[in-house]
Amino acid sequence: RKPLELQSVIRESLQLLRPSLPTTIEIKTRIDPECGMVNGDISQIHQVIMNLCTNAVHAMERSGGTLTVELTEARRDDPAIANTASLKPGDYLRLAVADTGAGMSPETLEQIFDPYFTTKKPGKGSGLGLSVAHGVVNSHHGEIVVESAPGKGSLFAVYFPSLKHEDAPLFAAGEAAIQNTERSLPD
Repeated sequence: RKPLELQSVIRESLQLLRPSLPTTIEIKTRIDPECGMVNGDISQIHQVIMNLCTNAVHAMERSGGTLTVELTEARRDDPAIANTASLKPGDYLRLAVADTGAGMSPETLEQIFDPYFTTKKPGKGSGLGLSVAHGVVNSHHGEIVVESAPGKGSLFAVYFPSLKHEDAPLFAAGEAAIQNTERSLPD
């Protein structure tokens, strides 16, 4: 794990997802460019984003709709997460994935993170996507809060602990760019 900005991970994930979407599904983003960093595994966080977005798309396949992805800062004392006992006091980044699909019943909501639980037809999904996402988020000391109701769509809000500015590494000018480029060997 290393400090990373979620903004670029979100944009990359949506670029990969966009070509596979039906034309009846629109993507909206609200990504705060001022959000700090998280200490995370880029491939695991990418997997969380892809799983949440793919599930949202599946919820809208029949009728179309809007997939909304947001990134904002949040505090543990925010009323939206005040009752989330597993989160420690502090600052968080809130990654929200919302859809305008069919929504879920309370009975379905109780099972969505169980391994192999799926509401999809055979051959359409393994039932592991949300279970894996939940495990990854928990391993990053975060939490997923879900809001859904039949006919109202679903909202998955993922809270990752934010690195405080003093905890984030400081790079000399140009150093960060060098770390992310490949160099060929001299002839």
